[in-house]
Amino acid sequence: MSDIIRRDPRAEWIARNRLHPLHAAMQPAQHSWMGPNGVIRKNPHGIGFIGPNGIKRIDRSGAQQGGATKRSAAVEVQLPLHQVAAPAFYISVVPDMVGGRLSSHDRDLLGLAHQLAGKDGAVLAVVFGEHKENAFATAGVDRLLVLEGEEFSGYAPEQRVQGLRAVDNQFNPRHWLLPDSRSGGGELGRRFAAALGERPATRIWQVKDQECIGRAGAGLQDLARPLARLILAAAECAEPVSETRHEALPVELSTTVARSLSRIEDLGAVAVDPAAIPMAEAEFIFSGGNGVKDWGLFHRTAEALGATEGASRVAVDDGFMARDRQVGASGTWVTARVYVAVGISGAIQHLQGIGACDKVVAINLDPGCDMIKRADLSVIGESAEILQALIEAVEAYRNDAKRDAA
Repeated sequence: MSDIIRRDPRAEWIARNRLHPLHAAMQPAQHSWMGPNGVIRKNPHGIGFIGPNGIKRIDRSGAQQGGATKRSAAVEVQLPLHQVAAPAFYISVVPDMVGGRLSSHDRDLLGLAHQLAGKDGAVLAVVFGEHKENAFATAGVDRLLVLEGEEFSGYAPEQRVQGLRAVDNQFNPRHWLLPDSRSGGGELGRRFAAALGERPATRIWQVKDQECIGRAGAGLQDLARPLARLILAAAECAEPVSETRHEALPVELSTTVARSLSRIEDLGAVAVDPAAIPMAEAEFIFSGGNGVKDWGLFHRTAEALGATEGASRVAVDDGFMARDRQVGASGTWVTARVYVAVGISGAIQHLQGIGACDKVVAINLDPGCDMIKRADLSVIGESAEILQALIEAVEAYRNDAKRDAA
C-alpha cells in the first residue's frame, strides 16, 4: 500500500486555481524557460532532463505523478484560521451525525451556514450525545454545543426539540439549518418548526439574494420564497468549507433542559434482511464486478458483514447478479455511507452512480484502475484471499465479543 501513488484531487484543484492562497506552493519546479534572446533554456538538474550523454534524471519521489512531494506541500501549509471573537449573531446547524460523524450532507449544510454567517456571524453546531468527529474545525464550526445525556440518545425527537428550544432561548440564532434527510433531520426540523411556530423552508437546494429556492412538484419545479428563519436543506445545497479552519470553541447551556414525558418508547434497532433493502436506501453496500471469480465466497462475505449486495453492469450482464442490483448511471444511483467495490475497475458510469457515497473501499489487483483512484481505502491483491481473510476477521471479532459478554 505504501508504494502506491494516490491522486490528491484537492491539491490538483488548488494547483489549477490561481486565486487560491496555496496556489504557489502547489506549483512544480520550472524546468525550462525562454531567455532574453528567445532561446529556450533548460534546467540540467531538473527531473526528467536528458543530458548530453543520453541519461535521463528519474523521479523516485513520486512528484511527477502527483505523489508524495505534492501531498507533503499541501500538508505543511496550514489553512488560515477564521476567528469570530464576538459574534454579532449566530447561525445554528443541527447535523444528523450518522454514526457519530459528519456526513457529506452535514458538511454541505455547514458550508451554507458559513455563507449566511459572513464575517460578523458565527456558525453554532448543536450535537446530541457522544460523537466520534474530530474535524469540526475544518468543516466550518465556530462554536460547538454538545447536549449530552441519556434522554437525548436513541430515538427521542420530543426531548431533542426541548434541547433546541433551550438553545434558541439562550443564543437566539438568526437562522436554524437542519438537513432535510431520512436520517432524522427532516422529522426533527418539522417538529422544531411546529414548536417555534415558524413556517420552515423545506427541500432547499439554494439560498440566493435573500431567497430560499426549494424543490416542489415531485422535484420537477423550483419554489422560491423569502429567506426563512428555519431552513431544511437538501444535499449539495452549498459547497462545503475547504479553504479555512475554524475555532470550534465549546460552549454550554446556562440552563438545564426540561425533561419531557415522552409518548414514544424506543425499543432499539430492528434486524432487517440486507437483501430486502432497496439499493437507493442501503447504508452499507458490498458490490462485485468482473474481478470476482468465486461468487459463493462473495455472497458469504456479504452475509458475514451484514451488507446489501450490489454489482457492476458486467457482473449483471454475465448473469451473476439480478438487474435490480446494478449500481451506476445505467442502474441505481446509491448514497451509501460505506461502499465496498470488489473487482470493479471503475467505469465512468459506475463512478457516477457512487458519487454520493461517503466512504469507498476498493479491492482490486490493478493499482492503477479508476476505482482505486476514487477509493478512500484501497486493498491490492487477489479478491478470494482478501474476502476469506475478511470472513475470518469478522468471525474472530464476534467470538471475542461473545466471550467478553459471558
